[in-house]
Amino acid sequence: MAEFIEGKHPVWEALSTHVPITRIFLADGNKHDRLLQDILHMAARQHIVMETVPRAQLDKRSKRGSHQGIMAQAQPFAYASLDDIIARGNDQAVSLAVSHSSSAAPCALIIVLDHITDAGNLGAIARSAESVGAAGIIIPNKRSAYVTASTYKSSAGAISHIPVAQVANLQQALARLKNEGYWVAGASEKAEGGIWDANLTGNVCLVMGNENTGLARLTQEACDFFVSLPQRGVVSSLNVAQSATVCMYEWLRQNRLSLQECASGTSNTSHTLANANANASNRSSAPSCCSRASSQAKAQ
Repeated sequence: MAEFIEGKHPVWEALSTHVPITRIFLADGNKHDRLLQDILHMAARQHIVMETVPRAQLDKRSKRGSHQGIMAQAQPFAYASLDDIIARGNDQAVSLAVSHSSSAAPCALIIVLDHITDAGNLGAIARSAESVGAAGIIIPNKRSAYVTASTYKSSAGAISHIPVAQVANLQQALARLKNEGYWVAGASEKAEGGIWDANLTGNVCLVMGNENTGLARLTQEACDFFVSLPQRGVVSSLNVAQSATVCMYEWLRQNRLSLQECASGTSNTSHTLANANANASNRSSAPSCCSRASSQAKAQ
């Protein structure tokens, strides 16, 4: 279903972050101030159809009653399938294996969001996921945030460059990923150690919980192991987007040699995917200042 974006500033932001706008509706007789002129010029550069309609038509279509004489119609987001994301992860692994003359373990990251409800958080997570080169993001098709204009804004446009799949059953999706060779790491206070004590090398599926309730019970049961963020301050946790970003970059750090060699086409290191519950054997002990009680890696 198409999304309608209301008001001058929201429409301008949507155009600025490359939300796929198909048509802009202008109220007949609308005053052309500086912002509106900027909107019209930007829309013209993007070859977007502009249509003048009676103000009453916008009043009828408006959900908030604050359209300011302008509304934009956004194209529905094109969701990927679970198969698409798995295939993308396999392609990344194949590229890595070719670079290493087949000596390296697969190395891909998939993000699963267990009923994240804020579209802005979804966008922020997508921005970080695209930055680290994740294969994709998986979300439930019910009781979950979906891609909206605010998602484009908070992702700074990155949502256009990473596949997002909606699934009917997260647990079944996680089982499928396990069969495809992924270790499932859940962000939770159940973790026995901090994120940097976990082995995140190879194919990893990172699962982030709901902003208020964290991981659902069935989702926890589907996880192979848990990770958490150590803390020193008094705040109990970061929000889900911040926590996800830290976890993703730790995955990237642990796999950096393989990924760097894949990019350069050289091969001088062989990696073996150990049991994901074990600590990485080549890691030094975490500093004592960082070994305090871990916080739950989800939003409060």
